Amino acid sequence: MKRYFLFALFLFLLQCALVYSPTVRADSGEYRLGIALGLSGTGAPYGKEAVEGAELAVNEINAAGGLLGEYPIRLYIRDTQTHPETAKKVVRSLIADSKVHSVIGTYSSACALAIKPILKKSRVLHIALISNSENITKKDPSPYTFSVVPNTYMMSKAVVMGVAELAKKKGWTQYATIASDYAWGRSNQEIQVDLMREAAPQLTLVGAYWPRLGQTRFNSFIVDIMARKADFVLSSIAGADNMYWLRDGRDYRLFKTVATPGGLISVHELIKQARGIRRGTYGRCRAPFFAHMDNATMKTFVNNYRAKFGRYPSDWAVLLYDAVHVLRQGAERAGAIDTEAVRKALKGATVETTRGAFYFRKIDNQLSCSAYFGRVADDANYPFPIYHDLMEFKGPDIWRPEAEIQAARK
Repeated sequence: MKRYFLFALFLFLLQCALVYSPTVRADSGEYRLGIALGLSGTGAPYGKEAVEGAELAVNEINAAGGLLGEYPIRLYIRDTQTHPETAKKVVRSLIADSKVHSVIGTYSSACALAIKPILKKSRVLHIALISNSENITKKDPSPYTFSVVPNTYMMSKAVVMGVAELAKKKGWTQYATIASDYAWGRSNQEIQVDLMREAAPQLTLVGAYWPRLGQTRFNSFIVDIMARKADFVLSSIAGADNMYWLRDGRDYRLFKTVATPGGLISVHELIKQARGIRRGTYGRCRAPFFAHMDNATMKTFVNNYRAKFGRYPSDWAVLLYDAVHVLRQGAERAGAIDTEAVRKALKGATVETTRGAFYFRKIDNQLSCSAYFGRVADDANYPFPIYHDLMEFKGPDIWRPEAEIQAARK
């Protein structure tokens, strides 16, 4: 009787392990892909466009039979509300209830940092695409987290290199910074100031401003920036917040007396604020489609996106489209959809994207993608301004040296 009881107990515990183990999923013949983005809150404008890129990529893959020609992708799209605690709940539900194989997200770096340990513990693949704080891959590294977007160090170095040249030409001597007060903004500002000190030691920082995430009025910040007589201001503001910042800057005529080179002017802003964006302004972006129209993959994507949605794709649509196809290539290299096999296949791998062929750096799973800096100008080819004099900074030229990453992990 005792032997029977022990055997029954063993079977019960084994069944529990199979049910609750994060690596065991019911074999339904499909690949479950979670998308966790800010579809409400400050991240909403970017998140909704990113989802469109995912839908287009998934439809393409499924039309060919799915991953490896036999596993259709099923999307589970969830709203993080651009809030870390909500992001945690959403991702836990995706893992426990939807039993996803991987999660692509998020909009906010604070959200990405919040969900990273959850995905690591559950051994679920994580691809970061809009959130780009370098700490997502630099500190507390996870073998399950990969980034397909230029991180804050890469973007900041590109901006500093571009702005340092402008400062010399224009004789600028002092500047201010304004950055959203959360992980992405803090990381951007800190890196830019450190790099600017090296690249342009003649410049003096006269003010650093920290609007909260979700800020809708920038009046007081603008008044103080103008009072301090900054020659230019470096901004690290995104999403809906960025729209309000640009609006108030125009209303207060800030941009007539203070330059704003290197602010985040993504393709979303170029399209949505085509009338109001000051021509001649120098901005940065992460994945401009118009920089790679000579790439057949990008050209096909743009044509298909326009046919489906009736407009040109933003950076965010490009990045999520690329992220899904990176996942496809990982499965193809692995010859399986198993998460462990896919993540190992992606480690150090070269992948094809709409922006070109890039590789994942082994030390941090950061893709060697480019960052972009240029001058906003009208263009006869498009019904909105794009970047002219566009500078593309290659990933290996702008990412943080490996020795510094190793030092940061000690």
